[in-house]
Amino acid sequence: MSTLARTDTSLVGRWWWTVDRWMLAAVLAIAVAGVILTLAASPPVAERIGLDTFHFARRQAVFIAMALAVMVGVSFLGPRGVRRVAALATLAGIILMIVTLFAGTEIKGATRWLRVGGVSVQASEFIKPGFAVLSAWFFATRRLDDRFPGYALASGLYLIIAGLLLAQPDVGMTLVVSAIWAVQFFIAGLPWLLVAAVAALFLGGSVVAYLSFNHVQVRVDRFLDPEVGQGYQVSRAIDAFRNGGWAGRGPGEGRVKEVLPDAHADFIFAVVGEEFGLIACLIILCLFCFVVLRGFSNAAKENDLFGLLAVAGLLTQFALQALINMASTVNLMPPKGMTLPFISYGGSSTLALGFALGMVLALTRARRGGGGGP
Repeated sequence: MSTLARTDTSLVGRWWWTVDRWMLAAVLAIAVAGVILTLAASPPVAERIGLDTFHFARRQAVFIAMALAVMVGVSFLGPRGVRRVAALATLAGIILMIVTLFAGTEIKGATRWLRVGGVSVQASEFIKPGFAVLSAWFFATRRLDDRFPGYALASGLYLIIAGLLLAQPDVGMTLVVSAIWAVQFFIAGLPWLLVAAVAALFLGGSVVAYLSFNHVQVRVDRFLDPEVGQGYQVSRAIDAFRNGGWAGRGPGEGRVKEVLPDAHADFIFAVVGEEFGLIACLIILCLFCFVVLRGFSNAAKENDLFGLLAVAGLLTQFALQALINMASTVNLMPPKGMTLPFISYGGSSTLALGFALGMVLALTRARRGGGGGP
């Protein structure tokens, strides 16, 4: 039972009665599941590379706690505060991405990580939420003032970020940023002729990516041609789902984590399927759907184009990331190194997602004293 009365006018009291507590609870449930699943999936991976058994589990618990703290802290902000922190995050992210290209660590042919104070940081993770809010402000201001070059600014910022991502290269992240830009442009009132032009641009960009990046070509060819065979990790993931059935083999009884290099990261959903079964997978899927639909529903209630566009961009990022991870794990699309939000191991990704959902909660808080939760 809440100890904060509706008449409480303190900062915490006002936050509690205006924030969407149902969404807050759903995110917390996903985060708790992430801690449990990392504990289940990561020990064999840690032991294979000579680390302490619970190395990844302990670190992910810390990352989750930090992300939740960031989410709650950011959710106290008003729309103006959200715009300011998003602008700072975008500027810092662009600078760090440029530095990464020259001083970053190359892993598996990609230069995406930068060592800062002994910690590996993927700056592009923080670009996504910052860009979603900043481009939303450009689009919304353009709709209110025809003299403001909002469409050009949002498109220019998108091209800069996409160029930096492709230079790493990171085609998957480029796809997510492109989707954010396209969804916001469409909601802001993109003419149908330009809708067709953007669709053609995306199709052309996909063809260029296929022809330009060898790893993209290999993954697409393997996905489209059954005779080539599935990749090793995808094949093992499919076996894991088959072995798990409806109810799973039981916690700790799975075997896929013993052979999958990314069992704690990109393919953690396979561990869920094997040890906890289809029912647990569906519960996690429903939690993601609830967060996305609840966020869109809350944003649509407010007569604020900036809030609607920003929330649409942030939730597009969140939904696409979850969809790509789960779909590639069950071989519904070519595999792409995309984390499952709050569940896959990863510090930069987890903290950036906390930042993004904090801004969603901030922008969907009830502004007229109404309840924002149950």
